Amino acid sequence: MTEHTAMTEPTYGQSPLSTLSEVRRAVRRLAGLHGLPAGTRARLTASVAAVARVGLENGQSVRITARRGPREEPAGVDTLTLALTTSLPIGPETLAKLPLAAVATDGGVEWRIALPSPREQPGTAASDEAAEEELAALLTDLDALTADHQQLKAELDETNSGVLALYVQLEERDEQLRRAHGQMLRELEDALRPAPLSVPGLELAVHYAPADTDAPTGGDLYDWFVLPDGSVHITVVDALGHGVGSTRAALDVTHTVRTLALDGYPMKAIVGRASEVLNGMDPQLMATMLLARINPATGELLLANGSHPPALVVRTGGPTEYLEVPGRGVGYPLPGSDQVLRSHLQPGDLLMLYTDGLTESRRDPLEGEQRLAASATRNAGRPIHEIPGAIADDMHTVVHHPDDTLALTLRRLGSASGR
Repeated sequence: MTEHTAMTEPTYGQSPLSTLSEVRRAVRRLAGLHGLPAGTRARLTASVAAVARVGLENGQSVRITARRGPREEPAGVDTLTLALTTSLPIGPETLAKLPLAAVATDGGVEWRIALPSPREQPGTAASDEAAEEELAALLTDLDALTADHQQLKAELDETNSGVLALYVQLEERDEQLRRAHGQMLRELEDALRPAPLSVPGLELAVHYAPADTDAPTGGDLYDWFVLPDGSVHITVVDALGHGVGSTRAALDVTHTVRTLALDGYPMKAIVGRASEVLNGMDPQLMATMLLARINPATGELLLANGSHPPALVVRTGGPTEYLEVPGRGVGYPLPGSDQVLRSHLQPGDLLMLYTDGLTESRRDPLEGEQRLAASATRNAGRPIHEIPGAIADDMHTVVHHPDDTLALTLRRLGSASGR
């Protein structure tokens, strides 16, 4: 037949095949007759064998036929159609995995392969030689794929190294920004807190720790100052929330309380009046507060409370005592301190004011108050500036509920210590 024949060549091969060896030999023979290159022949042989295995493993024989189609003018190519006839259906998932593309037919599967021109066709090889040619072609393809894979892997490793270096650089930059941001906020908050107070007959110290070290501002704040009569007024505030917004709320509370105290408002009226003033400024503001006023000369202590944890006293040579005062804080219904508690500090007695972040780190306020009393007793003999931090360390050995923490201690001195 010439290359311009318009008729389809007759079909080759009709005998049933019952083993994979027979299938492979038949495919190689037909591929050799039509001059398929070794690489194409290898893929065709592997594909036909993969499909034939389905029927052969179920005891079915298969048939392989091949026909050569006409060359399409003016620049077409001859086509070899190799068909595998089997009685079992072949699913699309099987066809998708074949080395050489195939299409399903009513009676089996077909492969349609473009044939090389007559001058490109190799000579027919024996079966063993054909297998060696196919193996050599496959090894060549494998070597090429291996080289491509190695090159891609090297490029990917280089890309990953660059991404990792960039990630590390960004992490370092982010950490630098966090530290700078935290330092700026700490300096700002330190500037907002009152200066250390030096009063004859009293020692004072304070410890503050934010819930998040990267955002060191919060709603826990204190204020202390000396009134015209010589007594020391202390305010401890815990405004709802965290961050800069709660810090602003706490500052509003301390400034309002300071103004009212310096204007001569009685202790019992300050909490309620402060709530009225602040409610007009910010109806959403909520805060607890504890007010303490101590006369350094006599040791007289006055306490007013607005929903805040009670003050703790560690008596010299005696038990600890919580000084409970009922009341409701800023933004609460019926705000104000129900009474003013009067007590007395003997020389050496330690007074401790704090926020709930100190006692509620384990989510049990009563258990926290018990631990706080024990820690304050253990640490009461320390220098005053060490006591608040040491107690905070004791209380925060386990933290289930992180919160801003404020601990303020005041100790009344004896006559010798006072001098």
